[in-house]
This record gives sequence, structure tokens and C-alpha cells, in this order.
Amino acid sequence: MYVFFSLLSICTVFMNLLVIISISHFKKLHTPTNMLILSLAVADLLVGLIVMPLEAIRLIETCWYFGDIICKLFLFILGLLLSTSLSNLVLIAIDRYVAVCHPLLYPQKITTTRTIIIICVFWFCSSAYSIPFIVITSQRKYTCYGECTFMPTFAWAITDLFVSFLFPCTVIITLYLRIFYVAYQQVKVINSLLRSGKHLTEGSVRRKSESKAALTLGIIVTVYLFCWIPYYSLILTADTRMISVIAYFMLWMLYINSALNPLIYAIFYPWFRTSVKHILNLSKIFKTA
Repeated sequence: MYVFFSLLSICTVFMNLLVIISISHFKKLHTPTNMLILSLAVADLLVGLIVMPLEAIRLIETCWYFGDIICKLFLFILGLLLSTSLSNLVLIAIDRYVAVCHPLLYPQKITTTRTIIIICVFWFCSSAYSIPFIVITSQRKYTCYGECTFMPTFAWAITDLFVSFLFPCTVIITLYLRIFYVAYQQVKVINSLLRSGKHLTEGSVRRKSESKAALTLGIIVTVYLFCWIPYYSLILTADTRMISVIAYFMLWMLYINSALNPLIYAIFYPWFRTSVKHILNLSKIFKTA
């Protein structure tokens, strides 16, 4: 089990590090959308670097050997990263909505600088929201001295359900339904122009590219929600101590999602595959981007 979780943690860190280096190093990739992907990759990297190893030790050993302070800090980081990841997905959905449904306003309203500022604000808000993960840390002792468990009240569980899941998911799903409808209409128009032998304008090509990006990011959101829905379903129907095998499986689905996102980039984004080749070829990564 230690070997398996170690390999999972290393793969998660390595793949998300490739995403971070790709976007940070190559200036052509400094776009608002990629800044959001960069923020999501940072959160995923920290999940693989901090959360996965400690959670694996807690799962395998059943006891917590690091003391109450590290326990509180661990739960705070866990809440911060999960909340930040969901916030990034909401921002990605908003970004794609403006790009596809209001393409003329997108360059004016969505800039790289504004996106970075908004990302910083959401990281700060996620930090503030994660404070209860420290306050409501359980001090009960079960099978051994020093267990690290999060024991939320029913009121907190319901509040977190609406704030961290139902409301963001409603916003994301609503925006993407609108995005896919508009993108479908745009693709129909573009295909009709191609069949009639007319040349595509630069705006038409850009809209087609934005639609493809929306589809790719929609897959990322779908995979994320697929990993989240079982977890919150369990929270509402089962013991909130989350000590059963099923509960741990549902919880690890959230962590494994951090390793899946870079794989989705590798499958659907040519720029990511190209940048990874340059990164792995050390003779090229030190050249000017």
C-alpha cells in the first residue's frame, strides 16, 4: 500500500509540475484560460505533495503520529485545496461562457492581469472558508491515541453541501449547457460555410477554437463532478466520521482527480504535448520561450 500510494503521489506531482512549467515558461501560453489551468494545477500538485502522503499514512496506520497542530494544519490545507479546485472550475466555466457566448467582449473583459487578481482573491476566500476545518477538528480518541478526524456538525455539513457543491455545480452546469448550445450553433454555421465553398474569416476560426477549448474543459469539469458526487452523497447518507472502507474510497476519488487532469490536457491539448517534449528535452527548455 505504501508503494502504491507513493507512486500515485509522485505521478500526481510530476504531471502537474509539467503543466505548471509549461504555462509558466512559454509566454505564448500566458492567456487568461491557461492562468486558470495553472491555478488548478498548483492545487492538484499540492494535493499530491501534501495531502496524499499524509492521508495514506492515516489510512494505512489508522493512527495519527504527527500531533494535534499538524492535524489541524493538514485539515486546513485539505479544505483549502478542495475549495480552491472547485473555485477554479467555476472560474473556468465563466471564462468559457464569455469566450463562446460573448466573443467580442472577451478580449476587453477577460485579461490576464484581471484573471490573476481574481485567482488570488479566490485563493484568499478559500483560505478563510477553510478555517472551520481547524475549529471543528475532533479531539476524540478511538482505537489509538492521536487520531486525526474531522467531525462536522449537521448544520456545517448542510452549509458546506450548498456552498461547496450544489451552488457551484449549478452555476457550472448551467453555464456549460449554454456554452454547448451556442457552440453547436456556431459549428453548424461554420460547416455550412465550408460546404458552400466560402472562406472562413478569422473570427469564425477563433470561435471554432474556443468551442473546442470549451469541450475539453467541459470534460475536465465532468470528471471532477463524477469524483465529487459520490463523496457528498455519502456525507448526506452515512456516518460523518468517514471511517468505513467505502468512505475512504470516495474520499480518494477526490484526490485521484488531481492526477487525472494532466492526463486530460495531454490527450486534448496539442500545446501541452509539445511543451512537455521541450521540457523533457533539457537543451530546449532553457532557450527563450
